[in-house]
Amino acid sequence: MLIRVLAITLMALAAPAVFADDWPQWMGPNRDGVWAETGILQKFPAGGPKVLWKQKVGMGYSGPAIAQGKVFVTDRVLNKGQANPDNPFDRDTAVGGVERVLCLDAQSGKLLWKHEYPSAYKISYAAGPRCVPAVDGDRVYTLGAMGDLLCLNTSTGQVVWSKNGPKDFGAEVPLWGFSSPPLIDGDNLICLIGGTDGRLVMAFDKKTGAEKWKSLTFASGDFGYAPPVIYDLAGQRTLVIWHPKALVGLNPDTGSQLWSVPFEVRAALTAPMPRRVGTDSVFVTSFYNGAMLVKVTPTGAKPVWVSKAKGEKPNQTRDLSSIIPTPLIQNDHVYGIGSYGELRCLEARTGKRLWATNAATRGRLTPERIREREEPNEVQPWNERWANAFLVANGDKYFLFNEQGELVIAQLTPQGYTERDRAVLLNPTNKMAGRPVVWTHPAYANKCCVARNDEEIVCVSLAE
Repeated sequence: MLIRVLAITLMALAAPAVFADDWPQWMGPNRDGVWAETGILQKFPAGGPKVLWKQKVGMGYSGPAIAQGKVFVTDRVLNKGQANPDNPFDRDTAVGGVERVLCLDAQSGKLLWKHEYPSAYKISYAAGPRCVPAVDGDRVYTLGAMGDLLCLNTSTGQVVWSKNGPKDFGAEVPLWGFSSPPLIDGDNLICLIGGTDGRLVMAFDKKTGAEKWKSLTFASGDFGYAPPVIYDLAGQRTLVIWHPKALVGLNPDTGSQLWSVPFEVRAALTAPMPRRVGTDSVFVTSFYNGAMLVKVTPTGAKPVWVSKAKGEKPNQTRDLSSIIPTPLIQNDHVYGIGSYGELRCLEARTGKRLWATNAATRGRLTPERIREREEPNEVQPWNERWANAFLVANGDKYFLFNEQGELVIAQLTPQGYTERDRAVLLNPTNKMAGRPVVWTHPAYANKCCVARNDEEIVCVSLAE
């Protein structure tokens, strides 16, 4: 008995410190968009949630991570005399600047340290880095838009090790830049690298940066944007990778392929993370090609249903055509933002749409004549194409941070959308979409929400 107690104690001491309220990576502690804290308000106080602190930041699409009393966020600052192209799709001219990793005190917002490095952008929508940092013990891992993979000490910002996708692995820079947040799995750091010689996906020793394994080959071109994720599927731990040709299951320990299901995706827009449905299925959604549900068995995988979308416009789709936000799966129902800002609910097992509303993505900046209409607006001057909101579940409610910088509290059920309250956290500062937007996923920790735009990062209290 004494030996058993000692063994358990040693295991506890060896494990990295984990704060129950942390948000240490993309989509939270379990990479599932679920915020488990209790004592969270049901409605905002008069005048909106209390602002605890604000801090200036540069440009970027990357949301923050919160761990061990610190906030980590990446941004971009242009070199003096440099400016992003007027055409956001222009990739012909390199734009000089630096990418930065900022570490802030979670209680005060005070800058504790920063690490910066030169990064000349040749990507579309060149506002800044895309990937949420991943924090593990005394290390934080970041992936920049041009493929700079860094491991930094969380206390000092000192570089422990670094890699570069194009230089070290022959990767092509995707049209929209490297956008898949790194995944920590045990001693491994798993990344979508897109390198040559079977290095689409790579696992590195998280402590040293040494290559552990590599997997999959992708023909020349854009290899996609979906975050890697590990699920237990049909009784087996499976690393799910979604690239523009297929949805693939890998052994996360070796990188060996378990199964593959073809799914051609136009413009390589595999941005939303694949989501598990039940214990044996995976759901994916894309802007141009709609959605698919795949069932996994111990011997392989096959589609259950595939979208019959004839285009990306709302009247051409029946299920879900998402551009950026990752949907949530609750009790075999899908809640996600579709092609023109529609929040939709689907039956996950059939793809049947139960309801749709534009209420969550519209806000104070939406013209009144558009708000009065239930159907999405598909024409200028106020086109809702690509309208977004980022969803997180908390108890019996959901928080939706929309592209107008508003935080919405709502109830989502198979019967419909019920809005409880909303408040403005930030102004939308990015105009590359043709209207002002803020396309960054917030972090939720310590009964707070931390969100950023291209000018500032703000922490607000959501304690009841």
